[in-house]
Amino acid sequence: MRNSSRGAVDPFIVMDVMEAARAAEDSGRHIIHMEVGQPSSPAPARARATLAETMTSDPLGYTVALGLPALRRRIARLYGEWYGVDLDPARVVVTPGSSGGFILAFTAMFDAGDRVALGMPGYPSYRQILKALDLVPVEVPASPANGYQLVPGDLKGVDYQGLMMASPANPTGTMLDRAELGAMIETCHAQGAAFLSDEIYHGIEYDKRAVTALELSDDVCVINSFSKYFSMTGWRVGWLVLPERMVRQVERLAQNLFICPSHAAQVAALAAMECGDELQENLAVYARNRDLMLEGLPKAGFDRIAPPDGAFYVYADVSHLTEDSRAFAAEILETAGVAVTPGLDFDPVRGHATLRFSYARSTADIEEGLSRLQAFMKNRG
Repeated sequence: MRNSSRGAVDPFIVMDVMEAARAAEDSGRHIIHMEVGQPSSPAPARARATLAETMTSDPLGYTVALGLPALRRRIARLYGEWYGVDLDPARVVVTPGSSGGFILAFTAMFDAGDRVALGMPGYPSYRQILKALDLVPVEVPASPANGYQLVPGDLKGVDYQGLMMASPANPTGTMLDRAELGAMIETCHAQGAAFLSDEIYHGIEYDKRAVTALELSDDVCVINSFSKYFSMTGWRVGWLVLPERMVRQVERLAQNLFICPSHAAQVAALAAMECGDELQENLAVYARNRDLMLEGLPKAGFDRIAPPDGAFYVYADVSHLTEDSRAFAAEILETAGVAVTPGLDFDPVRGHATLRFSYARSTADIEEGLSRLQAFMKNRG
């Protein structure tokens, strides 16, 4: 039996780092996790309690493929609360995490061989999912001067049928303001291409509000998730917002690819949307951690960074320290007991000289991790 060429995708390096960190913990070491975007807080208490109560009286079977109608209505209402957008719930599709959303959107919007432009650095699973679907990721370098976000000039001469943007972005945490996002949507549409907006870090913002693409156009695809702001990574529930003409096509795909999202996760997600006070407490922790990182990383020698506007990452240029970010991350894990992610995950060209640090964990962990990093770099000379 042979392997398919579509399955020959690169590994998700952060998952390899997680496994190395787990092995170190199994050997008795205490590891500080700065490698993965995993909130240290659990799903909101009300969400967990609601699910526990529901499980005593509901068999939690299949739902319709587009998701629980109540959850779709509540997600639509969120757009009014956060952005002042009047959104028809019929345009909302609940998905098995944002990853399921990417698969559905890419499959519905593009034919084999179509080219989808991505900014580098960027979330690595974009390009791997595209490859697995016989689509062509077109990786366009974004400048540090622009916060590693693409600007219209970066796309001159680029052939593409789709453009994926993320704001706040992974791995940098930088954001596009309204004018910048609008310019990218206009540039994309002038090309006759589809615009996809990854908004899974919305809600985790600091000095300014994130802008949804839906404020600027109805002819966009928005991907979001309950993983980050709602602290529900392992629950695997997300959503798409689509132009009306695309909903039935995505529904047919969802019926056949996934049947439906997890019923249990949808019940919890609906309750989580009413937990604003608890979620804002989590945000206050991220804000404190961000301040600690922006103060502590430069003291350790990681001073070439783009300050994050949102999410919970700091992306550092470490070209003055190494030309092999993977080996450097392994050295930090082995010597300092801090797990960090090599930039090669996010930028195959320039990532050999960058690292991503996550500050999604508890403040105590961030303080300890920074102390270890400072000691490591001092001893390294």
